[in-house]
Amino acid sequence: MTCVHLLLTLVFAVSLGTPVEIQRPRGVPLTKKQFYVENKPFTCLDGSRTISFDRVNDDYCDCKDGSDEPGTAACPNGSFHCTNAGYRPMFIPSSRINDGICDCCDTTDEYNSGAKCENTCKELGRKEREVLQKMAEITKEGFLLKQHLIEEAKKGQQEKQSKVTDMQGNKKQLDEKVEVLRTVKETAEQPEKEAKERHLKAWEEQKAAIRLEKDKAKMAEAFLELDDNADGFVSVSELQSHAELDADADGTLTETEAQGLMGGAEQVDTSTFESVWPNIKDKYHSEVSREEADMSCLVSSEVPFGQKVFFLEKTCGCVQAPPTIKTPEKNHEDEEAMPSYDADTQALIDAAQKARDDFEEAEKALREMDDQIRNIEKELSFDFGPDAEFTYLYSQCYELTTGEYIYRLCPFNRVSQKPKYGGSETNLGTWGSWSGPENNKYLLMKYDHGTGCWQGPNRSTTVKLTCGKETVVTSTSEPSRCEYLIEFTTPAVCQEPANTDLSPHDHEEL
Repeated sequence: MTCVHLLLTLVFAVSLGTPVEIQRPRGVPLTKKQFYVENKPFTCLDGSRTISFDRVNDDYCDCKDGSDEPGTAACPNGSFHCTNAGYRPMFIPSSRINDGICDCCDTTDEYNSGAKCENTCKELGRKEREVLQKMAEITKEGFLLKQHLIEEAKKGQQEKQSKVTDMQGNKKQLDEKVEVLRTVKETAEQPEKEAKERHLKAWEEQKAAIRLEKDKAKMAEAFLELDDNADGFVSVSELQSHAELDADADGTLTETEAQGLMGGAEQVDTSTFESVWPNIKDKYHSEVSREEADMSCLVSSEVPFGQKVFFLEKTCGCVQAPPTIKTPEKNHEDEEAMPSYDADTQALIDAAQKARDDFEEAEKALREMDDQIRNIEKELSFDFGPDAEFTYLYSQCYELTTGEYIYRLCPFNRVSQKPKYGGSETNLGTWGSWSGPENNKYLLMKYDHGTGCWQGPNRSTTVKLTCGKETVVTSTSEPSRCEYLIEFTTPAVCQEPANTDLSPHDHEEL
């Protein structure tokens, strides 16, 4: 805004002075009048040659730099100075002198073309002063807001720094508490572990004993089934009736194979059968189970008065119990379920669990405190400007909706673009650094390493900051492929306005 104030100062300083006619050749600015002295030789401004003064503005180009023809179109590289009293002076190319188009608001460029030009300098000056006045007011208000932002930022930084100091002290105490609870937990878990192991061992022994009893019962049952003649012995021929024990799977259990299963004996009694049982128990099918497997096809037919009768189909080998009679199936998992812990073991488990809960709760609180300290320290490490005036932008996001997209700027974080009518979000860059000019690097933000373009570079965004009373994204563009530009107004870049009286007082003309 410094340029605006300098321009305002120049415009109003001139407008308040008394107009004085200063004689100089047409098209020469006041700053170069000393080089054009009538009746004295004229030296080209580039020093290339000296000519008589009557050859200045004679519509013939004598100087290489065109300085001898400031008021004609004779020199292709010449320039014409528009005084534009009441507005801003300006230079135009000499080729536009007397071309029938009014370029200077004071009409001096069309002095010999016959073009009907109207002097609009006074009106243009008035409009410009209004614009500059408005800009000065915005700058003034923005600067006041900036001062408030600075005060709030410094206050917030002090509070955050104090909070970090307090939290670090509390963290030390919490660290000690966690270590104490860790010791309590480990102390409580050791007897719990031992008690559980004893309980499990006892249960495994009990299950082994149960399985052994069941195996013995099954062995006794098998012996009785195999002892067809009930003479107290199982013979080779009796064993041959169970073809499922066939070792070579040829469908027949031979006498030799049966004798081999019986350890070479012709017959065995109940005590000797204990050594035979391991050889056959995995393949042995009891006659009861085989009969159950052969049960099939129980059918029913309704007869008058709603009664049911049961009969055998020709293809069925047995009669099945009526469907209304259901035998509950035994759940093997229920039989194998470990019994509840005894009171002493359960008490140890409860004590260990409470120690674990206390430890985990303290450890969670410690992690959360670490995260809070880390986040605050990260925020305090950011470069928020010379006076921390950009602090208020942290953790905030600002959006601008265009015809196709919704642009989202989150200062010191990332920039994104999302289709207005649905679709995935595209990362236009993450926070990189301040990248403004040397005299004020805080005028530009750079965001790099966004989503890659198709067969192109990664997207990046430059955010241009300008002074404004409001914090808002004003425009977006893509000057180059995959390189975006966002215009962003904020009070944080407003500079202290100069003490310039912008009122026109009694004079508006130069």
